[in-house]
Amino acid sequence: MDSIAFRVLGPLEVTVGGRAVPLGGRKPRMLLATLLLEPNTTVAVDTLVDVLWPSSPPRSAVANVRTYAHALRAGIGDRVRTRPGGYQVTVSPDELDMTTFEAKARQGELAEASALWRGRALADLPRSPAWEPTLARLEELRLSVLERSPDVSIPELRGLLAEYPLREELWRQLVQALHRDGRTAEALHAYREAERVLAEELGTRPGPELRGARDEIRTGVFPVCQLPMDIPDFTGRLETVAEVERHLGRRPSAVVLTGAAGTGKSTLAVHIGHRVERSFSDGQVHVVLGDQDPAEVLEYLLRALGVQDVPESLAERAARYRSVLARRELLVVLDNAADASQVAPLLPGSGRSAALITSRTWLPELHGATHVHVDALTDRDARELLARVAGHDRVAAEPRRAGEILRACGNLPLAIRVAGAKLAARPSVPLRVAAERLADERGRLDELTTGSLTVRTSVTDSYLRLSTAAARAFRFAGMLGPVSFPGWAVAALLGRANADDVLDTLVNANLLAVSVDPTGTSRYRMPDLFRCYATERLSGESRHALRAAARRVLDGYLARATHAATRIPVSYFGVLPRFGHVVTGPDDPVAWFDAELPSITAILQVAEDLEMADHAWRIPAVTAPYFDLRGRHDEWRRSHDIALRGARQAGDRHGEAIVLRNQGQVALYQDRYADAEAATRESLRLFTEENDYSGVGIAHAGIGTTSRIHGDYAGALRHHRHALRIFVRTGQPHFEAAARTAIGTALLAQQRLPAAERWLTGARELSARIGDRHREAHALQRLAGLREPAQALSHLTEATELFQMLGDEHCVAYARQNTGELFLRTGDHAKARDLLTESLDAHLRSGDRRSAAAVTMLLGRLEY
Repeated sequence: MDSIAFRVLGPLEVTVGGRAVPLGGRKPRMLLATLLLEPNTTVAVDTLVDVLWPSSPPRSAVANVRTYAHALRAGIGDRVRTRPGGYQVTVSPDELDMTTFEAKARQGELAEASALWRGRALADLPRSPAWEPTLARLEELRLSVLERSPDVSIPELRGLLAEYPLREELWRQLVQALHRDGRTAEALHAYREAERVLAEELGTRPGPELRGARDEIRTGVFPVCQLPMDIPDFTGRLETVAEVERHLGRRPSAVVLTGAAGTGKSTLAVHIGHRVERSFSDGQVHVVLGDQDPAEVLEYLLRALGVQDVPESLAERAARYRSVLARRELLVVLDNAADASQVAPLLPGSGRSAALITSRTWLPELHGATHVHVDALTDRDARELLARVAGHDRVAAEPRRAGEILRACGNLPLAIRVAGAKLAARPSVPLRVAAERLADERGRLDELTTGSLTVRTSVTDSYLRLSTAAARAFRFAGMLGPVSFPGWAVAALLGRANADDVLDTLVNANLLAVSVDPTGTSRYRMPDLFRCYATERLSGESRHALRAAARRVLDGYLARATHAATRIPVSYFGVLPRFGHVVTGPDDPVAWFDAELPSITAILQVAEDLEMADHAWRIPAVTAPYFDLRGRHDEWRRSHDIALRGARQAGDRHGEAIVLRNQGQVALYQDRYADAEAATRESLRLFTEENDYSGVGIAHAGIGTTSRIHGDYAGALRHHRHALRIFVRTGQPHFEAAARTAIGTALLAQQRLPAAERWLTGARELSARIGDRHREAHALQRLAGLREPAQALSHLTEATELFQMLGDEHCVAYARQNTGELFLRTGDHAKARDLLTESLDAHLRSGDRRSAAAVTMLLGRLEY
């Protein structure tokens, strides 16, 4: 059905689908009007009769009401309904202009509310006494809306005053509107007319608000226009601008733009101030607060607002200031506020003024103020800003280099403007040169300086406001790298049990960003440019202090990683370094490693840079079970390159053996078989020298695997059986199960099927007996190669589910590869394609080129 609209705020009107509906003569219209003034409520027949025939109703009055109601239904359907004892009109709130007006008035949407009126309510009908309570309430609310609205036109005000000549607020608005329009003489005449009407009708004189409007004309101070010039290339922030403008429309109001140094808060505030200037008829004042005393700021503001006799005390100045603002529509822009105590006396108390504050610090103590966070620009807006400053053609010509520049700038508008301004001043210099110079973090802040524009100064201002403890935490947190880190790491840097106080200070100062990871741990991150500054400040610390701080963090990570590594759901086939101090970690060790791996990688680089060799090898070695489970082969390889250097620097031959064995394993995964065998054989020699029999067995198993891949099955079996004897002798059933599976796999490759089945079945039974689901899944996966399709599919399905349950995505990929190959053999090409495609994606992600090539060949067979 077409939309229907009922209108009573003016002549009565009903439209359906945008077209007016005929409502008949005066009496049917009065009937509908009476019902609409009490929508969705039963109106008694007696009331309707009194409205239609106020003096002498005919005998047929009730029948006539029924007839009129019937006639109305012909035009507007069953909206007019008969109810016991009366009639009712059914409308939703948004169908009736009266209810829509009331809702918008309550919500402060003054302009939209006022626009719904088309004249006097029910202007085309004679007024009934039964309507008066509702109409009087509506008209009072309308006047209230108009008196609160900043943009009522002069003709509308004159019309309202002709009808309501005793409304002082309407007179005030008329006087100010005429003055704003440059019609000063008319404004003074309107004031004198108001003065006469009030004296004759009420025997009173104008109140302070109306007199204040006259004083504005006489002093000539207003409007005040102190805003700096808006920048022509302001970019982005559309949602933030709209949000702030919305809050500034609710007067009195205070909005705090808070964000880190360099995010463009001041520029944003000035931009918004210019956009909303029409909403503030008395203009805008602008003060850069910095460290100024609020009493001095109030003296300046009061004099700027025309007050000559400025009181002495802060309290008196604040009171006088609020009194002035209460009579004005003024925007007060307070830039770079230090704290809430500085700002509080400068806020409006009542009236239609508003304050827009910028601060690098959160100001939660400003009760009633709205806080809007200003972050770095989005990638799109950052690129557009660079293009506007440096030139669109240059940015378009070197898009990759432009991206590098923006990443070095952290998408901060100040940094982008500096970089762009330097490029604009050197039109022959390619973006490549700027990007390469900014890539060096040690000189990045020097590069982001041109004239008075400098990122370093902006960050320095925030840093110098910190307490001694918070400043030290800020400096040392720069050591933790371009990653997020947990709060305990900062406490360790400072040698404290807890650092929540300084962390809160740094977060409130927008020098650290805080988030919560999936384990529920609060994590902190320092923007890259601030980290460059922190590193500069850290250069004044002694190497002894740096090593002591780093050692505490490294010990913390090593203790937590050791605890997590021993609780990973898959028994790691390798040697873990021993560490005496273990800290209890979260319930989910894999999730802990997921969250902490970037931090571990960053602090590991610190360990190498500070020549802390013991930590440099132990942390990667204890992280190896996670690398193995998650298939994080590239991180595994990079971390163990550092680890090998650390173990050798420390002279720890057992540590070197552990690292070499791990390097051999990841090389095996990445199809670097010569590297795998060389590293594993060297680890075998070192484990033998160190009398680590478990390590010797693990090394033999690794050599056996490379031998099998090279087709040396006899050699493979020899090494695996040697490993098995060691694991049986040392009582390591998990490793024994792995060795039995490896022997069965080598026999299977030789097509010695009965022997292979015995070894693999034994491996499966042992794994099940000791609860090692991971090795049970491996045995099932291998046994599937000995079974008929139906049982093979059952084995592979169970193995896949076990690998998924344990979070071993790498082994899931292998199991899906085997299952896809099985479906390919049995002719189910659709399922084969899905499984092989998933497996190929996983192999490519992990860098397993050999398996990826095998899957690619299988997918190729699907095309024929």
